[in-house]
This record gives sequence, C-alpha cells and structure tokens, in this order.
Amino acid sequence: MFYSLTGKVVYVDTLSVAIECGGVAFRVSTSLNTLKKIGSVGGSATVFTYLSVREDAMELFGFSDQTELAYFKMLIGVSGVGPKAAVAILSTFKPEEVAFCITAGDVKRITGAPGVGPKLAQRIVMELKDKMSKLVPEQMSSADFVQTGIADAAGNKSEAVSALIALGYSQTEAANAVSSLDPNDSVEMLIKQALRGLMRG
Repeated sequence: MFYSLTGKVVYVDTLSVAIECGGVAFRVSTSLNTLKKIGSVGGSATVFTYLSVREDAMELFGFSDQTELAYFKMLIGVSGVGPKAAVAILSTFKPEEVAFCITAGDVKRITGAPGVGPKLAQRIVMELKDKMSKLVPEQMSSADFVQTGIADAAGNKSEAVSALIALGYSQTEAANAVSSLDPNDSVEMLIKQALRGLMRG
C-alpha cells in the first residue's frame, strides 16, 4: 500500500518520526539507526515503509534505506518476532551487524536487543542463518566482524541500556540517554555518562 514517504519532518521522538506529505503527516515507527539519519524537525526525509496490519490496529514502520527495511521484513518473518522486536534489534545493530551475529550463531549478542530473550534469539539464528550467510560480504568473515570491535561496541550500548532499565528508567529514557554516546566506551563509562545526562534532565 505504501512504498515510501518523502516530506518535511514535523515530529521526532525516540521511537518514531512524523513526515508531512501533501498536507498530511504520517507517523512512522522506526529504529534508532534511522532516527539518527533523519535528523531534526524542519528538515526533509525519505523513509521506505511497511504497513503492519493486525486485528486491532494498523501501524506504519519506516526505515532510511531499503536494506534496513529488507532486514526488518526478514526478522518479522521469523515465528514469534513481531515488528517491535524487529525494530529493537535494528536499533541495537546495523543491518550488516545483524547478518554477522546471525551467521556466527551469536545468540548471546542478539539478546542484547531489548525484549529479545535467548529462545527467540535461537529461533532467529535457526531460521535466518542460511539466508544471512549469503548477505555477509565475501571479504569479511564473522570472525573479522568480532575482531573489529563493532559487535562489542553495539553490545556495550545494549548492556548499558539494560543496566539503566534495571535502575528504574524506562526503555525509552535509557535508549535515548545512551544513543548519542560513543559505542566504543566501556559499559561502565556509558552508564556513568548516561546517568549524568539523565540527572541533568
């Protein structure tokens, strides 16, 4: 029904963006990675969309490029993975990081995404491993991915978010506080910096 939306950004929060097209503003749920690329209110943006239809609701999801949308569709194709879980994974990892984690069978790292438990992570690996292995660049192996520290960096931010949630902050507050921090910092450093930002309000 909707392929993409292009227009003026009129609203942004940590979970969604609203884009005005021809006088109508469409609110689109999306990942943190896409939100970083979209920027602030007042600019223009294009998102590639997916309309989720349930018995009780319709929700529009959008991503900054077709690659992220393709990964979103693959993830929700896994039994038990709903749109919100897929967005959580794509907020924690970039698409190529998702491919590396699944290809490597790294269940533990996938559980770093909020709301994704071990059983669901195992199912994601089992159902998508063959498909994802074809998407990993030939010049890089899953071992190269781990050695670069990209995966560890993403995992550090996820651990920091989980720690903040344990301290009583909401998932939205925690994710927002960590999102702008350097992913190469240690978990302890990320938590300290996020807490300083949350205390300043």
